[in-house]
Formats: sequence, structure tokens, C-alpha cells
Amino acid sequence: MNRLSPEQLDAALAQCADEPIRIPGSIQPHGVLLTLSEPGLIIGQISSNCATMFGHSVEALLQQPLATLTGATAVEQVRQALLPAELEDANPLVLEIGGQRFNGSLSRHDGVIILELEPWWEAAQDNTVILLRALRRMQAAATLQDLYTVSVEEIRHLTGFDRVMIYRFEPAGHGQVISEALGGLLPGYLGQCFPASDIPPQARELYRLNWIRVIPDARYVPVPILPVLRPDTGQSLDLGFSMLRSVSPVHCQYLDNMGVRASMSLSLLEQDRLWGLITCAHPEPLLVSHPVRTMCTAIAQLLSVQITALQTRDLQADREQKSRLIKELTAAMRLAEHDVLDGLADHPQQLLSLTGASGVAVLIEDRLQLIGQCPTQEQVRALYLWVREQCLDSGELLVTDHLQSLHGVSATYSDVASGLLAFVLPKPVDNAVIWFGAQLRSSMKWSGNPDEHLVAGTDASQRLQPRKSFEVWEQQVEGRARAWSAADAYAALQLRRGAIEDDLARQVRREHEAVRVRDELVAVVSHDLRNPMTIIIMQCGMMQRLVSRDEGKHAVRMSAALGTMEEATARMNALIADLLDKSRLDAGQYPLECKPLDVVELLEQACGLLVTLTSHKGIELNCTSAPGMSIDADPQRLFQVLSNLLGNAIKFTPTGGRIDLNAWQVDDKVMISVRDNGGGIHAVQLPHIFERYWSVREGNPNGSGLGLYICRSIVQAHGGELWAESEPGVGSVFTFSIPAMTT
Repeated sequence: MNRLSPEQLDAALAQCADEPIRIPGSIQPHGVLLTLSEPGLIIGQISSNCATMFGHSVEALLQQPLATLTGATAVEQVRQALLPAELEDANPLVLEIGGQRFNGSLSRHDGVIILELEPWWEAAQDNTVILLRALRRMQAAATLQDLYTVSVEEIRHLTGFDRVMIYRFEPAGHGQVISEALGGLLPGYLGQCFPASDIPPQARELYRLNWIRVIPDARYVPVPILPVLRPDTGQSLDLGFSMLRSVSPVHCQYLDNMGVRASMSLSLLEQDRLWGLITCAHPEPLLVSHPVRTMCTAIAQLLSVQITALQTRDLQADREQKSRLIKELTAAMRLAEHDVLDGLADHPQQLLSLTGASGVAVLIEDRLQLIGQCPTQEQVRALYLWVREQCLDSGELLVTDHLQSLHGVSATYSDVASGLLAFVLPKPVDNAVIWFGAQLRSSMKWSGNPDEHLVAGTDASQRLQPRKSFEVWEQQVEGRARAWSAADAYAALQLRRGAIEDDLARQVRREHEAVRVRDELVAVVSHDLRNPMTIIIMQCGMMQRLVSRDEGKHAVRMSAALGTMEEATARMNALIADLLDKSRLDAGQYPLECKPLDVVELLEQACGLLVTLTSHKGIELNCTSAPGMSIDADPQRLFQVLSNLLGNAIKFTPTGGRIDLNAWQVDDKVMISVRDNGGGIHAVQLPHIFERYWSVREGNPNGSGLGLYICRSIVQAHGGELWAESEPGVGSVFTFSIPAMTT
């Protein structure tokens, strides 16, 4: 045997994948193929065996109407069959040509009609009874294995093939025989695997597109189609949908090496994906009639539907069981006293059953609980660091049935952890749930050595040749666990989502509790502080009066100290008031006592109370308002907003400056603005001025940093908005809106 080097193998596989199997330029000899152009049904190409089958030479038929070959009656049958958009329902046609009956198959592809003709013969028995029995048995099958067994047995009875197998494509690419029916002439391959290269990608695609492919005799001599190229396009004729298409010589050699002369393959699809094949084989030439092939196609189609239905049923049952476990575990997480994952650790059996794992580890900060068959604690903690990195990168789960291929260090404990399914929660502390799958110590039975499934040819081209040995070859499987199912991954993902939701709910509850405790503390502290503050202010006033009567040298110094104490106490009272307001606003418990207010009177009152401060700094204060405007607002709270905005403007406007207080109406909103010509606010700071404690962060020790935050909250509580515009060196303008009263 000429074994290929890895480089030769790659080159040979690439050559095989590029083989133009859709355009072989020839057909198998058990029928005739011709192409027709519409609407005249003119023959453009025809297989060269037309002379043998019909007594007409190729030259006599090319560029002639179809009637030249078939006669008018058959042409009319073809025309009627071509009327529907879908031609599948019209096939097969029974056409009489030259006194002989033929089965005709029509297909339309790439702008041309292909008509394939095969001799028709009377069936030796009525196969309808066998078909009906097959369909009844298939519908009654309770399990997938029963369904497979019924299918291969009934197809063998229908067709007479010696061996009928179901060949399922595995995720790794190779195929495995999962059911077979034998007549005794050919060997069986039940349970054996065949390399992916036995059926290259372009061949799999044709199987996906066509339900059936027939080779009555693998030793046939191909019949060329003439002319070689299509006369209308100058391209090779695409026979991808042809029943008679000539197959790859490599495949014919492959069949011959297996001792097979005749074969038939039926595709099994799962939602338009090639799931597997029903392969039929016979040691002698065997041509199955067109009606029987149609029956076999019906069985394959029903089997495809049943496979999907039973797989969906089994998956649904598995998901329902897992859903019950998820509910139990989610409830346990919700009731856990400390961390959500504590609830999982308290239900070890449900946690294992959820994914069918052999072991599971639950990590919560410095606590690690191992359940079932797991690596050691030290190994799991080291593995967790890698798992966390992988999960954070993917954002969800880590799933593998071959852990050591991703994390080589794990090979030292592959007996208990060849498979891994894990998640971590987006928390700043260490946490994870890691399921382990034990190593499956098993073997794969191959039909021949998979490393020698392709050999080099004897010619100089080293063209790919199929292997000649199909004897059982066992390969030991190590470092692999049972593959996690889609339902396993779904269950783990749902559990993770439940844990995240419960963890977030716990955080919200903790935050609400913290807010409640903080509000209670603020209320208690403010209440307990206000009385002493009031006493201090009263005592300072009394002492000021006593000091004012003293003309001694210490009186001035004492008076200044008392004034400082009064000012500091007043600031503290203002801070306590701001903190109370903030607490109520954050809790959504800020009371408003609204009543109709005349805007002009409101502004005049505000200006009247602050005019003394503006006069002291020589600031010009202007107040303008359109007459007749009214709003429904809390006068005390709105006056608090105006006092704060005007107070800030006075504070930051230089001596001799100007402040404008204006009010006007826009649609259903009353707009009130406070404009100054002070130093302005830097553009970097402007977006943050309404944040809590902003002025404190900006180094203003005389303010609490809550004034503008409270002002905006009060305005929003009235259904309005507050915003600011400013230009350094020019000044600032603060504007707020309040809904106008409707008459």
C-alpha cells in the first residue's frame, strides 16, 4: 500500500474536493438524457446511447424538436408536465416512444430543461402493500432505534438489495453505521465508523439537494453527452439534479474495493441539513425500477420527518425534566441566606442531575465544595483561574468534552475531568459552578485504519485512490467525556441567568435597606442636632448683646468670635436641611403642596428678599415678567429654587455686576431664568454641576454641593426641567420650566 505523507494527503484531499462531480459530461448507461430549450422544446444536447436505445443518431436529433424523437403524444405530455412551477409532482412521466414505454423525469435548472428517460418494465409484484406496511410500522415506532430498524428492513424488502444501512454523520465529520439489514452475501458494518473523506464536501452537498442517487452497476462505461458544451451558453451542463449523472471514478473504485456492484443512496435531512444516508448495496448489478425508487424516497422523507419529530420529542422531555430541576435550584438560590450559590451547594443531587455530570464544584469566595467525582481542591482552584478567564471572554458558558485539548495541564486529572461545563457570575468576588465529565474509556471501531483511508495511485500523478481494506480497526478513545447536549448547555445557561437575576435582586434589596437606614440616620441626626444648634444660635445672640455693652479691649475680639460661631451654625443648619431634602428626594417622598401662583408676584417676592444682598455688593438686579402668567406649584419649594439660583448668582457676580431675573411663556410652559455676568463655569465642569456634592468636589468649602441637585429635583417634581448655559468670563444663565396653568 502506498501511504501518503501529510503533505500528500492534504494535496490529494484538495484535489478530491475540487473534482467537478456536477459536470462530468457523461451519464450512466441505463437511460438517455437530453436537454430542451423553451418554448419550442428543441433538443440541444443528448447522450450518445440514443442510437442504441431509440435507433436515432445524435446528429439526426440535435437542434430538432422533441417530437422528432418522441412523437406528438409524448411531447404534449411533456408540455403539460412543464406547466407547474414545481416539476417534482409531475415525475415520473410514463411516455411511449417508438412502441416502447419509458419512465421520464423532468428538471429545470440554469435556464435549460433536462429530460431523462429510462426503460419501463412491469413490476413482478405489487409493492404498494409493502410500502403501506412500511409506513404503518414507521409511524408506530416508539424509539429512534425502532424507527431505524423498520426503515432498513422495509427498504431491503422493497428493493432486493443485500445490505441496507443507515449512516449518520457525526459532529466531528465522520459517519457511523447505526442500523442495518443484511441478506447474507455482503458483510455488515453495524457500529463502525467511516472517515469523513469517504464522502467529500461537494458530494455531501449533492446528497443534500437530491433525495436519491442510483448506481445499477459500478463497473459501467460512462456515456458521453453531445455536444460536450451547451450550445446556448458554451458552458458544461450542470447535472447536479440529474438521476443518470455519471459518478466519480474514485467512488466506483471504492465500491469495487468493498465488493459492491450496485448501490443506491437515500438522503436523510434534518431541517435542510444532511443528517445521514440510507445506503443500499448489492454484490451483483441491480437496477431498481423508477416506481420502487419513488417508494424508497417516500420512506426516506418520512424517516427524516420522524427522526426530527422523535429527536424534538426527546429533547423536549429532557428540557422539561431540566426545567423542573432549574425551578428547584432557582428557589434554593432565592432562599439562600448569604450568597446565591449557597443554595446550589445545598442541593448536590439536583445539581448533578441537571447536566448528567459525574462531578460538580461550587466556588463561593474562599469556600469550595466538591460533589461527586472531581479533581482535588488545589487542582480545581488552579483550574478556576483559567475557567474565569475563558468565561469572562465568552460572556456566558465554557463547554468542552475534551478539556485537555484546551487546557493541557488538565491531562493529569483527565480520568475525572475530561469534560467541563462551567459558568461564573459577573461579581467582583471569586465564584463559579463547574460540572465535570469523567473520561470515557472506550474504542471507536473504524472500517479500516482511518490513517490509511486514502492511498496514492500507482501513476505519476499520485492521484487519490480509495483504500482496499475495510476490516475492523479499533481506535482507543482517551481524554474525552460524553459530549454535553444542547439541553445540558441550555440548563446551565438558564441556571446562570437565574443566579444573576437573584443576585441583582439581592443587591437592590441591600441598596434599598442601606437607603432606608441612611434616611433614618439622617432624620435622627438632623432632629437631634437642630435643637442644640438652635440653642447655640440663641446663646450667641445673647452673648453678643452682653459683649456690645462692654467697651473693654477684648470685646471686639469676642464679638468677632461669636459672629463666626453664628455663621458656622447657620451653615450647619442649612446643610442639615439640604441633607433632609436630598434624603426625601432619593426616596421619592418629597412632599409638594401646590396651589395657583402668580408668576409676577413670585418673582417680586424673591427679588424683595434678596435686594439687600445685591445692594451690599453694588449689583444691579433686574426683574421682568410677562403679565398674566400663572403656575400650579408649591410656593415654598419654588421659592427655595429661586433663592438658591439667585444666591449663587449674587455669590459669583463681582461688585458692580448685573443679574437679570426673567419669566416668559412658551406654549404650555412658563420659563424662568437667572442670568449673571460673573466668571462663568468652565465647559469641562458644566455637565456635572447638577450632580450631588459637585461644589464640594470642585473645592468650594462653603457649600454642601447639594443645592443645584435639590433645585433640579424640585423642578422635576413639578414636571419641569432645569438646565444651565455658561461661558467663562461672560457669565451664566440658569433656566427652568414649570407647566403653565390652563384656563
